[in-house]
Amino acid sequence: MEKKRFRIYEYTAVFQPAPEGGYSVIVPALPGCISEGDSFEEALSNIKEAIELYLEESTSRNDLLQDDRLIIAPVKVKI
Repeated sequence: MEKKRFRIYEYTAVFQPAPEGGYSVIVPALPGCISEGDSFEEALSNIKEAIELYLEESTSRNDLLQDDRLIIAPVKVKI
């Protein structure tokens, strides 16, 4: 029996505390891939599932998957 091979993808997720509690989450490299959760742990679990579904749908449409090569840096502004 042949073993199924998996590829591991790594993406940057941005977690933002929601005013009503919990977190909203986006994945900048995957436009439209968003989720939320009542706690950080729930938001993390939900965004993992959202990424998996996004990638499954993308690969079934033969879309090219973007490489997550974001540059994250603080930006200071003077006002």
